[in-house]
Amino acid sequence: MKYFPLLALTVAISACAAQPPAVQQVGTSQKAPNVVAQCVAQKWADKSQQQVVSQDTLAGDKAVDVYVPGQQPPNGAAAVVRPATTGAGTWVGFRASGAAGSQATGDIQACL
Repeated sequence: MKYFPLLALTVAISACAAQPPAVQQVGTSQKAPNVVAQCVAQKWADKSQQQVVSQDTLAGDKAVDVYVPGQQPPNGAAAVVRPATTGAGTWVGFRASGAAGSQATGDIQACL
């Protein structure tokens, strides 16, 4: 029993450390998630002339994280492309990390 407070504190700290960075909504699209993800990846690759990493988070390209050039999985800045929660289409958000920001969201909006 005397170790219970220490255990509770350890669990609480672990839960806070495991929280992913916040994702801000960029918009929605009637296009399929894989189409939006490919568009974003192509825009960023063309602009930066760097490799862009995409990571499927749901089989069949139904949910994809497209990382900003120079960012790496799992916690880098990325476009978060998911199926819409209601009806057909796609929900798109942006998970910021460091300096990546408004220019990246503008590129995402161009693909919606």
